[in-house]
This record gives sequence, structure tokens and C-alpha cells, in this order.
Amino acid sequence: MWTPGPLEIVIILVIVLIIFGPKRLPDLGRSLGHGMREFKDSVTGKDNKEELPDRSTDKSEPSTTTTASEQKS
Repeated sequence: MWTPGPLEIVIILVIVLIIFGPKRLPDLGRSLGHGMREFKDSVTGKDNKEELPDRSTDKSEPSTTTTASEQKS
């Protein structure tokens, strides 16, 4: 079976960079890693939700409470 050498890997990376651009490469890598992690966890039977906290709850929301004097204005 064919295995890519260093020159072939560089050529493939340059083509990917030209097609997707430098701004989208981090997002592509992140989504690829996330997908691979989900696949591995589903194959091994791990439940990822119990181990890692949800990222949406980590972000702090700005306080939207108002006092009675602000509501009357």
C-alpha cells in the first residue's frame, strides 16, 4: 500500500491551504478533532457528558437585573 512521503504531505497541505484559506483551517482542525473524539468515545462506549462540563455553561452571562428605581425611569 502507498504511504505518503514528506514531499507528498507538504504538497497536500499546500493544496488544502489554497482551497480553504488560512482563516478556516483552525475551525476545520477543531471540528475534525471533535468528530474523531466523538467517534472514538462511541466505539469504546464512553459517556463523554458525565466527564466534561458543557462549554455553554462556562461562559458568564452579563447581569440583566434592574433595580426598582431603574424600572420607574
